[in-house]
Amino acid sequence: MSDWVILGEWTEFAVRWLHVITAIAWIGSSFYFIALDLGLHRDRKLESGADGEQWQVHGGGFYHVQKYLVAPERLPGDVIWFNWESHWTWMSGFALLVLVYYLGADLYLVDPNILDIPVWQAILLSLASLALGWVLYDGLCKSRLGEDTTLLMVVLFLVLVAISWGYTQVFSGRAALLHLGAFTATIMTANVFLIIMPNQRLVVADLVAGRRPDAKYGKIAKQRSTHNNYLTLPVIFLMLSNHYPLAFASRWNWLIAALVFLMGVTIRHWFNTHHARKGNPHWTWAVTAVLFLVIVWLSTLQRPLPDGEARLSAAESRFASAAGIENVESIVLGRCSMCHAAEPAYEGIHWAPKGVRLETRADIAVNARAIYVQAGLTHAMPPANVSYIEDAERAAIVAWYRAASARGG
Repeated sequence: MSDWVILGEWTEFAVRWLHVITAIAWIGSSFYFIALDLGLHRDRKLESGADGEQWQVHGGGFYHVQKYLVAPERLPGDVIWFNWESHWTWMSGFALLVLVYYLGADLYLVDPNILDIPVWQAILLSLASLALGWVLYDGLCKSRLGEDTTLLMVVLFLVLVAISWGYTQVFSGRAALLHLGAFTATIMTANVFLIIMPNQRLVVADLVAGRRPDAKYGKIAKQRSTHNNYLTLPVIFLMLSNHYPLAFASRWNWLIAALVFLMGVTIRHWFNTHHARKGNPHWTWAVTAVLFLVIVWLSTLQRPLPDGEARLSAAESRFASAAGIENVESIVLGRCSMCHAAEPAYEGIHWAPKGVRLETRADIAVNARAIYVQAGLTHAMPPANVSYIEDAERAAIVAWYRAASARGG
């Protein structure tokens, strides 16, 4: 294929689709079983010896679910284990991290205005942070601190806040929040793969053999499962944040992320309490609303612009000096910058869409690939061609991008 960008775009689309599919499966089964376990009727003396039961209706049929703390009289060999959803969500997510942030590090991972480091160092820091995050978290859980659930949760929250701030000092704003999501998701998946499932297998083996399982395995798995329960919603927010510059490109993006973790706790607390039939703590929604309004306010406190011209990476500099840049600059300023500006002139546009500004040659160089794909290869931009960009102008953008890419090849 002559244009590798097209193949890259479709590969990224396919992996992103897989990631969303597996994430829906994981989150769906997780939320279902949490609600099921909390909602079991344990006040009924069941002849089967089950710990609790629940009747459900769905899809035109009735389901009778029972939970056993000891092995039932007959345990079939085709017991379903819910683990692939977690593993594939992480693997597809990591593949997406590689495709977007590692292969596109010059654009999405490294921001010379925050920390000017080589791409290989940024990638190494990214990988190390994910691995060290699990080691730190697992160590805290296994320490004496792990015996106090509330204190452990507070310490873990402070760790997440510190990591959030640290990422914003190293990576671009977009990459910082995405990495915080990956950091948290890595912990969640490792909980399933390294702790919850192995402990569950030990318990099942003991039950089938007629032995009394050691209660510590269930206790440990329950602790990690509880953490995953409260971390799920913040991870979803962080993964979506790269589409919303008011979240990732604001001055207080790390604090916004911290408040999102608190919102995850308040929202899940309501659902957990409701499913357990212990009332409806509506105060949690009030707290969530206040936290969200604080986030909205923080997003308006924009980071100060750097003095002088923004520094460009080596790859970006190629696009800023490639043949045809003068023509492309004229096209972009005439067809795109009325919206993509610090103060948009187009009616109804109050800030640059997705935080993308196209007012200088440096801005154009930084966003070269996006301009190429959305205004060169396709007619995605401008929307409905409101600025009447001509086919010859789109061809000029394509020629400029390919000329710069050839210089780098």
